[in-house]
Amino acid sequence: MEDPEGGARPQFDGASAAGRKDGKKSRRRKGKRGGQSRNAAQPASHDLSGHAGETARPKEDTESPARKRKRRRRGGRGASQPDIAAQPQAVAQIVTHSHGGTRPDGDSPSSRRNRRKHRSKRGLQGRPLVPVQAPPSARPEHRADAPTRPSPREVHDAEAANRRSRQSGPEVERAGGEHPWPDELYAALDLGTNNCRLLIAQPTRPGQFRVVDAFSRIVRLGEGLAASGRLSDEAMERAVDALRICASKLRSREIRRMRLIATEACRQAANGEEFLKRVVAETGLDLEIIDRETEARLAVSGCSSLVGRETRSVVLFDIGGGSSEIAVIRIGDNRFARLANHITHWTSLPVGVVTLSERHGGRDVTPEVFEGMVSEVAGMLSNFDCPEIEIAEDGDFHLIGTSGTVTTLAGVHLDLPRYDRRKVDGIWLSDDEVSAMQAKLLSWNFESRAANPCIGPDRADLVLAGCAILEAIRRRWPSPRMRVADRGLREGLLTDMMADDGVWRRNRNRRGQRGNKG
Repeated sequence: MEDPEGGARPQFDGASAAGRKDGKKSRRRKGKRGGQSRNAAQPASHDLSGHAGETARPKEDTESPARKRKRRRRGGRGASQPDIAAQPQAVAQIVTHSHGGTRPDGDSPSSRRNRRKHRSKRGLQGRPLVPVQAPPSARPEHRADAPTRPSPREVHDAEAANRRSRQSGPEVERAGGEHPWPDELYAALDLGTNNCRLLIAQPTRPGQFRVVDAFSRIVRLGEGLAASGRLSDEAMERAVDALRICASKLRSREIRRMRLIATEACRQAANGEEFLKRVVAETGLDLEIIDRETEARLAVSGCSSLVGRETRSVVLFDIGGGSSEIAVIRIGDNRFARLANHITHWTSLPVGVVTLSERHGGRDVTPEVFEGMVSEVAGMLSNFDCPEIEIAEDGDFHLIGTSGTVTTLAGVHLDLPRYDRRKVDGIWLSDDEVSAMQAKLLSWNFESRAANPCIGPDRADLVLAGCAILEAIRRRWPSPRMRVADRGLREGLLTDMMADDGVWRRNRNRRGQRGNKG
């Protein structure tokens, strides 16, 4: 008989060492060790021996008891099944069904089942083709009614949650995915002049949290506010539509504590309070209008993890749609747990990317128009009474920008094919790099800015107004470098709520208790 893979097929059954002239054990028998013999269902009197070319005959009981015990431990009593299958006529003379006599085809049901069971695991020479599976005792237990693998929908939801955690949240999940209070969720909503943003997060390590869900949409609530002093019907409708989505996300989860705020557009508009009553009636969300000082402190709290231990002075600014908050932070030898406690001076400029672009035009911006915008903001900053910042050495002082303007500059600088928060948040830009990016954006027309994946058509008419505000701040506080923060009021709200509830302090205590028990 010829073996297609290895030439002439060896003419021995591998039942015992006696089947080979060299006295060595069969490799085929070794593959069966620990398992049931394929002929185990047959009576002992039907044990087979002899070579494959001979007529099978009953085996004489001439072996010693020790050899019998050794053969029984190997689990084999007769010829291997492939050899039996190769001799159907010979086997048909002696193979009988254990419960019902001889079958017409000379093949018992048990041997057929065993042959089908092992056929996919062996090659023509009896060697396993795939690794043997672990025994049931080594596998993790699972319910019989539970699926052995996640459904496509579950995989999609898990991947979506991981993407939101990577792209929206300031921190990552603790190693192992273990959290001390898995049901304690916090929510923060920021309805600004240009955007509506929501974060739902879970506390993890001290000072950090993991984002569970996030939402952001450009609503331009303050569109036309500078000219009319009121929120337009179209702008309010866009904002309410976005808030309905936020309300649905909040209702779908058990939130321990939430804070929902509105900023400059609702502060300035004559119908701001009326609009918030409509929001309560149509969405059930009760938003509070915060003052400018609170807004500045929240921006600082949200960016506290980006201020290194070696830093002694920082100017942090948040360029919004209707206002821009600036905080001067001086850190001495003793640093407080909350960075906002180190604010020495702050101001809120009544100008943002929406209001400034509406006054000067944001679609077609020439160098002269750009310089006019910078001069207007610089005039506002001249009224800010703040002592000069003394820089002792490099690294003591720098700027931190948290706004769509600075993140856009960073994305353009990195030449990203698509905006990626993980690559932008926390990046350092030198003073020369910021100047180069501003000059590049100023040289582009509206269509070129809209075509950039990090700007898009929604921000194409606002980005240069934001660059003008940034330029005025850089001229007031020259710094060799600036750090970009893709975070802000929502992160500040979450940080303050978690700190007030002491979840991170309880986290430390619980970890200590676990360590003592171990």
